[in-house]
Amino acid sequence: MTIFDLETVRQDHFTLFGLPRQQGLDAERLEVLYRDIQARVHPDKHAHLADSDKRMAMQWATHVNEAYQTLKDPLKRARYLLHLAGHDVKLESNTAMPTEFLIAQMELRESVAEAKAAADVDLLDDLLRRLRKEVRAEFDHLREALDAKQLDRAGTLVRQLMFQEKLLQEIDDALACVDN
Repeated sequence: MTIFDLETVRQDHFTLFGLPRQQGLDAERLEVLYRDIQARVHPDKHAHLADSDKRMAMQWATHVNEAYQTLKDPLKRARYLLHLAGHDVKLESNTAMPTEFLIAQMELRESVAEAKAAADVDLLDDLLRRLRKEVRAEFDHLREALDAKQLDRAGTLVRQLMFQEKLLQEIDDALACVDN
Protein backbone atom coordinates (compact mmCIF):
# COMPACT_ATOMS: atom_id res chain seq x y z
CA MET A 1 0.00 0.00 0.00
CA THR A 2 1.20 3.48 -0.71
CA ILE A 3 1.13 5.75 2.27
CA PHE A 4 -2.06 7.60 1.34
CA ASP A 5 -3.74 5.09 -0.96
CA LEU A 6 -7.39 6.12 -1.08
CA GLU A 7 -8.56 2.69 -2.21
CA THR A 8 -7.03 1.11 0.87
CA VAL A 9 -8.74 3.56 3.20
CA ARG A 10 -12.07 2.54 1.66
CA GLN A 11 -11.47 -1.12 2.48
CA ASP A 12 -12.93 -2.74 5.54
CA HIS A 13 -10.86 -2.90 8.71
CA PHE A 14 -9.90 -6.52 8.21
CA THR A 15 -8.54 -5.88 4.73
CA LEU A 16 -6.67 -2.81 5.97
CA PHE A 17 -4.70 -5.08 8.30
CA GLY A 18 -4.55 -8.02 5.89
CA LEU A 19 -6.59 -10.20 8.23
CA PRO A 20 -9.41 -12.63 7.47
CA ARG A 21 -12.96 -11.47 8.15
CA GLN A 22 -13.64 -13.58 11.21
CA GLN A 23 -14.39 -13.18 14.88
CA GLY A 24 -11.37 -15.15 16.05
CA LEU A 25 -8.24 -13.02 15.62
CA ASP A 26 -4.67 -13.28 16.81
CA ALA A 27 -4.45 -10.22 19.07
CA GLU A 28 -0.66 -10.17 19.00
CA ARG A 29 -0.60 -10.23 15.20
CA LEU A 30 -3.15 -7.42 15.07
CA GLU A 31 -0.95 -5.37 17.42
CA VAL A 32 2.14 -5.92 15.24
CA LEU A 33 0.26 -5.01 12.06
CA TYR A 34 -1.22 -1.92 13.72
CA ARG A 35 2.19 -0.67 14.86
CA ASP A 36 3.63 -1.28 11.38
CA ILE A 37 0.90 0.66 9.58
CA GLN A 38 0.80 3.39 12.21
CA ALA A 39 4.57 3.86 11.89
CA ARG A 40 4.08 4.55 8.19
CA VAL A 41 1.13 6.93 8.44
CA HIS A 42 1.72 8.76 11.72
CA PRO A 43 1.39 12.52 11.18
CA ASP A 44 4.73 13.27 12.87
CA LYS A 45 6.43 11.29 10.14
CA HIS A 46 4.92 13.65 7.55
CA ALA A 47 5.43 16.99 9.30
CA HIS A 48 7.71 18.17 6.47
CA LEU A 49 5.00 17.74 3.80
CA ALA A 50 2.47 20.24 2.47
CA ASP A 51 -0.57 21.02 4.62
CA SER A 52 -2.86 18.89 2.46
CA ASP A 53 -0.56 15.88 2.91
CA LYS A 54 -0.40 16.51 6.65
CA ARG A 55 -4.19 16.48 6.78
CA MET A 56 -4.22 13.26 4.79
CA ALA A 57 -1.72 11.72 7.23
CA MET A 58 -3.95 12.76 10.13
CA GLN A 59 -6.99 11.21 8.44
CA TRP A 60 -5.07 8.01 7.79
CA ALA A 61 -3.82 7.80 11.36
CA THR A 62 -7.36 8.36 12.62
CA HIS A 63 -8.73 5.68 10.30
CA VAL A 64 -6.05 3.17 11.33
CA ASN A 65 -6.70 3.89 15.02
CA GLU A 66 -10.44 3.45 14.56
CA ALA A 67 -9.95 0.19 12.69
CA TYR A 68 -7.57 -1.10 15.36
CA GLN A 69 -9.89 -0.14 18.23
CA THR A 70 -12.76 -1.93 16.48
CA LEU A 71 -10.85 -5.12 15.75
CA LYS A 72 -9.06 -5.46 19.08
CA ASP A 73 -12.32 -5.44 21.06
CA PRO A 74 -14.21 -8.73 20.54
CA LEU A 75 -17.63 -7.15 21.00
CA LYS A 76 -16.92 -4.23 18.66
CA ARG A 77 -15.41 -6.69 16.19
CA ALA A 78 -18.58 -8.81 16.27
CA ARG A 79 -20.78 -5.77 15.73
CA TYR A 80 -18.55 -4.73 12.84
CA LEU A 81 -18.73 -8.19 11.27
CA LEU A 82 -22.52 -8.09 11.53
CA HIS A 83 -22.48 -4.63 9.93
CA LEU A 84 -20.31 -5.91 7.08
CA ALA A 85 -22.77 -8.76 6.57
CA GLY A 86 -25.58 -6.23 6.31
CA HIS A 87 -27.17 -7.36 9.57
CA ASP A 88 -28.59 -4.65 11.82
CA VAL A 89 -28.17 -5.62 15.47
CA LYS A 90 -31.02 -3.21 16.31
CA LEU A 91 -29.52 -2.14 19.61
CA GLU A 92 -32.04 0.66 20.08
CA SER A 93 -35.17 -1.12 18.90
CA ASN A 94 -34.68 -4.79 19.83
CA THR A 95 -34.37 -5.25 23.56
CA ALA A 96 -35.85 -8.75 23.58
CA MET A 97 -33.65 -11.33 25.24
CA PRO A 98 -34.28 -14.88 26.40
CA THR A 99 -36.24 -14.95 29.65
CA GLU A 100 -33.71 -17.24 31.36
CA PHE A 101 -30.93 -14.80 30.52
CA LEU A 102 -32.86 -11.82 31.92
CA ILE A 103 -33.75 -13.66 35.12
CA ALA A 104 -30.12 -14.70 35.65
CA GLN A 105 -28.96 -11.14 35.06
CA MET A 106 -31.52 -9.70 37.49
CA GLU A 107 -30.42 -12.19 40.13
CA LEU A 108 -26.79 -11.26 39.55
CA ARG A 109 -27.58 -7.54 39.82
CA GLU A 110 -29.40 -8.15 43.10
CA SER A 111 -26.44 -10.14 44.40
CA VAL A 112 -24.06 -7.35 43.39
CA ALA A 113 -26.23 -4.74 45.14
CA GLU A 114 -26.41 -6.85 48.30
CA ALA A 115 -22.67 -7.56 48.29
CA LYS A 116 -21.90 -3.89 47.75
CA ALA A 117 -24.22 -2.85 50.58
CA ALA A 118 -22.59 -5.42 52.86
CA ALA A 119 -19.09 -4.43 51.64
CA ASP A 120 -18.52 -8.12 50.90
CA VAL A 121 -15.40 -8.10 48.75
CA ASP A 122 -15.20 -11.90 48.63
CA LEU A 123 -18.72 -12.19 47.24
CA LEU A 124 -18.08 -9.42 44.70
CA ASP A 125 -14.88 -11.17 43.61
CA ASP A 126 -16.79 -14.44 43.28
CA LEU A 127 -19.54 -12.77 41.23
CA LEU A 128 -16.92 -11.14 39.02
CA ARG A 129 -15.16 -14.47 38.39
CA ARG A 130 -18.46 -16.20 37.68
CA LEU A 131 -19.62 -13.54 35.25
CA ARG A 132 -16.26 -13.41 33.47
CA LYS A 133 -16.50 -17.18 32.95
CA GLU A 134 -20.02 -16.79 31.52
CA VAL A 135 -18.86 -13.97 29.25
CA ARG A 136 -15.98 -16.08 27.91
CA ALA A 137 -18.46 -18.85 27.10
CA GLU A 138 -20.80 -16.36 25.42
CA PHE A 139 -17.93 -15.06 23.28
CA ASP A 140 -17.24 -18.65 22.21
CA HIS A 141 -20.89 -19.03 21.23
CA LEU A 142 -20.73 -15.71 19.39
CA ARG A 143 -17.68 -16.80 17.40
CA GLU A 144 -19.43 -20.04 16.50
CA ALA A 145 -22.60 -18.20 15.42
CA LEU A 146 -20.62 -15.76 13.28
CA ASP A 147 -18.56 -18.55 11.71
CA ALA A 148 -21.79 -20.40 10.88
CA LYS A 149 -23.36 -17.18 9.49
CA GLN A 150 -26.14 -17.40 12.07
CA LEU A 151 -26.57 -13.64 12.06
CA ASP A 152 -29.77 -13.41 14.10
CA ARG A 153 -28.25 -15.57 16.84
CA ALA A 154 -25.04 -13.54 16.70
CA GLY A 155 -27.06 -10.33 17.02
CA THR A 156 -28.82 -11.67 20.11
CA LEU A 157 -25.50 -12.69 21.63
CA VAL A 158 -24.04 -9.24 20.94
CA ARG A 159 -26.95 -7.61 22.79
CA GLN A 160 -26.54 -10.05 25.69
CA LEU A 161 -22.80 -9.46 25.87
CA MET A 162 -23.30 -5.71 25.95
CA PHE A 163 -25.60 -6.24 28.93
CA GLN A 164 -23.06 -8.52 30.62
CA GLU A 165 -20.14 -6.17 30.01
CA LYS A 166 -22.11 -3.38 31.65
CA LEU A 167 -22.69 -5.64 34.65
CA LEU A 168 -18.96 -6.48 34.76
CA GLN A 169 -18.25 -2.75 34.95
CA GLU A 170 -20.81 -2.37 37.76
CA ILE A 171 -19.08 -5.12 39.73
CA ASP A 172 -15.70 -3.45 39.17
CA ASP A 173 -17.20 -0.15 40.35
CA ALA A 174 -18.70 -1.85 43.40
CA LEU A 175 -15.32 -3.38 44.24
CA ALA A 176 -13.68 0.02 43.93
CA CYS A 177 -16.27 1.52 46.31
CA VAL A 178 -15.89 -1.28 48.84
CA ASP A 179 -12.09 -1.19 48.72
CA ASN A 180 -12.07 2.53 49.59
